[in-house]
This record gives sequence, C-alpha cells and structure tokens, in this order.
Amino acid sequence: MTVTLSGRRKLSPGEIELIVSAHEKFVSGRPGGKRAILKFVDLSGADLAGRNLTDADVSASIFDGARMAGINLERAILFGCDLRKADLRGARLVRADLRGACLRGANLSQADLTQADFRVGQVAIPHPSKGLASVVHQTREGQLDNAIFVGATMDGSQLNDASVFASDFTDCSLKGAKMSGANLKDANLSGAMLEGAEVANTNFEGANLSDAVMTGVDVGSARTYGANMKGAVNAPTAEAMARVEELIARAKANHLWCQTGGREGKPAMFDGEDLRPLTNRLRGLRLSAMSAKGAIMMGLDLTGTHLQGAQFDGADLRGICLKDADARGARMAGVNLTKADLRGAIFAPLPLSATRMTAASFEGARVRYAQAQGADMSGAILDGADLRGCDFTDSRLSGASVRDVQLHATLGFDLARAA
Repeated sequence: MTVTLSGRRKLSPGEIELIVSAHEKFVSGRPGGKRAILKFVDLSGADLAGRNLTDADVSASIFDGARMAGINLERAILFGCDLRKADLRGARLVRADLRGACLRGANLSQADLTQADFRVGQVAIPHPSKGLASVVHQTREGQLDNAIFVGATMDGSQLNDASVFASDFTDCSLKGAKMSGANLKDANLSGAMLEGAEVANTNFEGANLSDAVMTGVDVGSARTYGANMKGAVNAPTAEAMARVEELIARAKANHLWCQTGGREGKPAMFDGEDLRPLTNRLRGLRLSAMSAKGAIMMGLDLTGTHLQGAQFDGADLRGICLKDADARGARMAGVNLTKADLRGAIFAPLPLSATRMTAASFEGARVRYAQAQGADMSGAILDGADLRGCDFTDSRLSGASVRDVQLHATLGFDLARAA
C-alpha cells in the first residue's frame, strides 16, 4: 500500500480495474458485482475514460489530472473531491453530488451536468504529516475557477455561492440553474442559455454574456459592472405575446393549404417574428413552404412537423426540437441551431418534379453541439457550417457538400458520410 502526502491511499492500475469492473457488473446486475466505495483514495492521473461508475461513492478522493472523458458518474457521490485539471469531456454527471468539490481547470466540455449539486460542503482536510489519522473539517464552496463547460448541459444545476471565476460556459445550457451568490467574474457565457436561472447577488462583473438567452432572468440584484451583454435575448415582448392567436391562425392556414393541395389557405409568413410564445403549438402541423427568415424560434417544439421547402435563413433556432420532422429541401443558411434536437429529422433533397429537386441548405449555419443522431442529411449543402460537437451517430450524409466545415469534437461524421 502506498500512502501519499495528501493522506490518501494511492491505488495501482490493477486495483482500480478490479474495483471498477466489479462496479460495472453491479450496475448491470451481473454476478460478481459490487458497488464501488472509493473514499479518501488517490486516483491522480488514473485512466477512467468511458467507464461506468453510476451511483459510486468516491467522496473526498483525488482525481487530479485523471483521464475521465465519457465516464458515467450519474448520481455518483463526489462530495469534496479534487478534480483539478481532470479530463471530463462528454462525461455524464446527471444529479451528481459535487458539493465542496474542486474542479479548477477541469475540462467538462459537452458534459451532462443536469441537476448536479455544486453547493457548499464540509470537506475533511488530512493533517500534513499524520494524514487521515487527524483531519480538520473545513467548509468549502464549489470551486470551478477556470473550468471549461463549453457546450455542456447544466440545466437545474445548483451553483449557489460557487466560485466560477473566469470559467468558460460558451454555448452551455444553464436553464433553471440556481446561481445565487456565485462568483462568475470574468466568466465567458457567450451564447449560453440561461432561461429561468436564479442569479440573485451573482457576480457577473467583467463576464461575457453576449448573445446569451436571458429569458426570465432577473439581474436586478446581480453585479454586472463591465459585463458584455450585447445581443443578449430577453423575454418576448408584450406585443409578441399578444399576437399568439394571430400567428397560430397563420400556421393553421398553412396546414389547410397543404391538406387541400393549395386550394384553400396559404403558406405562412413568419419573417422576423418572435415565435417563442407558441412553445409547442406548431408541433406536428403541415407547414410546407412557410417562411421564417430571421425569426426567433429558440426552444420551440416542432417534433414531427412537416417543413418541406420551408425557409429559415438567419433564424435563431437554438435549442429547437425538430425531432422526426420532415424538412426536405428546407433552407437554413446562417441559422443558429446550437444544441438543437435534430434526431431522426429528414433534410434530404425535396423532389419538385420528375427531373428536378432542391437540396436542403445549411450554408454558414451554426450547428454546434446539436443532437443529429439518425438524421438524414444526404445531399444537403453544409458548406461553411460550424458542426463542432455535433453528434451524427447513425446519420446519413452521403452526397452532402461539406466544404470548409468545422468538425472539432464531432461524433460519427465520417461514418455518416459513407452511409
């Protein structure tokens, strides 16, 4: 047994493998399984990438610099853990207990931290020479300074009083997050989705909140001196809310136009409109040939909607749900589809006649961190699109034009191109 100066027992790679393998058997209900209890151990630099430690208890352990990309720590107890500079890219930490944990400099890009708890915790500090034989209990807030949360999902997470100085939350989803009293000084929240977040007494001094979605966020008691809030999106105006029924009537006329083969109704015109108040009321409608250029449609539920030949150029579609939608031949040049749900959607060419068809276009679109699993984008034009972090698992991109696309951290792109 090796004891480090931190007072934690250092586990060998062989010991780690035995414990983790037994836990994975425990999680899947296989014989020989045993829940992992790894309290007060030193796992610095350990390779746990892709492993399943759901419901494990690793309280007060050290993971400094550990390789944990893609690890599953759902509901795990990481109370008081030291995760400094750990690689947690794409990790699953849903409802994880991270009270009092230190994640300074950790990389949590595209991690799922839904309802994770980063609140204040009482941490046991080993004596410098006596180790765990003599510990001092110290109250410590969550420490997330300089951490990377780019494209992560932190909806409903609890960050009250946490120290998150200069961390990067670009394109992160923080819907309903509790951030009261947190120190986000100099943090980068550009493009972040903060709908309904609680920010009483939060320190945003010098923070970058440009293009952030601030619907339902009351910054009245927050500290915002020097914060960049250019382009931040607030709640729909009273005028937009008052026009809901008028907009629904246009959509129904479009649906009737499709049903009657053009004899009644007409395609809807939504250019420049704020459609957010419609929430899920367009779901499943037949809206072929509608125009929503430059519209604000973030967060709308368009599951199963017929959107053949629809025009969305320049629209804000962040967080939109287009699951199983039929959008053959749709125009989406320059749209923002960050963290959109495109699973199972069809963006194949739209036949216009026996010899003519029109391709769907995503030229210059921002499709960062979107879920495109099972989507059909065969023949689509993606030239100049930003596809970073997009998941194309089981998708089809055969015949698609992909000149000058940005592909960092995409999943399944090459296989989709060959499909």
